[in-house]
Amino acid sequence: MGDVDKDMVLMARIGAAHGIRGEVRVKAFGDDPLSFTDYGPLVTKDGKRTFEVLRARVQKTVVVTQFEGIKDRNQAEELNGLELYISRDQLPDPEEDEFYYSDLTGLSVLDANGEMLGKLVAVQDFGAGDLLEIRPARGKTYYVPFTKAFVPGIDLEAGEISVDLPADYFSDERPEEESD
Repeated sequence: MGDVDKDMVLMARIGAAHGIRGEVRVKAFGDDPLSFTDYGPLVTKDGKRTFEVLRARVQKTVVVTQFEGIKDRNQAEELNGLELYISRDQLPDPEEDEFYYSDLTGLSVLDANGEMLGKLVAVQDFGAGDLLEIRPARGKTYYVPFTKAFVPGIDLEAGEISVDLPADYFSDERPEEESD
């Protein structure tokens, strides 16, 4: 599915059922939590299922959503974990210093000296801000905060992300506490 993957953009992930009338909790990916409702039908990655949003409302950190044809809790529970996509060509071009995460996946990650640190495998958000998940040539993946201080440059044409990490970033030792 190689090229098809780059043509599809993840807009939302369906979570747990909400109530008994077929509503589900949806984790939206985007600046506006309701943005996934703006592009018409959403599809699963394999393209086999299509979902039309009937209504959606923001409730705390999720969007409670009713999809056409989902009328009860049992049907809603079957959707848990489904990822919903739209075609890339439905989205506007990003502004300067804005990126679609799907465009960043697979890029080489270089340190301030131009040394290869690994490849970007995902952009994660565990609640405290975006993190770049980097897979080195050997070892476990690690995370770098996706901020201007840690990520001063992204060159999509060259396929590179520049990161500026503190000297002790990979150290297992705890920093010494300052005494007053």
